[in-house]
Amino acid sequence: MIKTAVARRYAQALFELLDTSTIESARTALTRLGQLIKDSTELRHVVASPVYGAEDKIAVLAELGSLLGSPPAGKAFLGQLVKKNRVGFLPEIAEAFAKLVDAAKGTQPVIVFSATAIPPGEQDQISNRLRNVLKRQVEVTFHTDARYIAGLQIRLGSTVVDSTVLGRLQAMQSLLTKE
Repeated sequence: MIKTAVARRYAQALFELLDTSTIESARTALTRLGQLIKDSTELRHVVASPVYGAEDKIAVLAELGSLLGSPPAGKAFLGQLVKKNRVGFLPEIAEAFAKLVDAAKGTQPVIVFSATAIPPGEQDQISNRLRNVLKRQVEVTFHTDARYIAGLQIRLGSTVVDSTVLGRLQAMQSLLTKE
């Protein structure tokens, strides 16, 4: 709980610091950098280890930020995270920042999972239907996962609408094992 509150405060500070022309590039860089920290044990070691000084950590993060297209204010922000010992919160900060950007744009991120690839025409139909139902712009991302067997799973933030065969089998298993 504390981690998410801190992440929201830092994300809000960065959002207020940036102008509208640099918000998307900062979002992309922050998201990619957060994912790098999650995925790379070497990078986590560098930013968490007391063996490396603050200058070294700032240099590494600034270089990664440059490679990922971060604006200058974003690189300064990364330096502040190092100085305040909050680099470990970067994935959560990136997520909170993305939510702020989506809210400012008036869009709702939606993730749709299916067992097989959905043809582009059907993707457009799903996107239009979601836009009509939610009465706002949606940013739909489509993923495939063969485990679902058939049907769709739609994720809108913490809400999940599951009409997949896997979801129904799991619900049935849950009902049968309760007794």
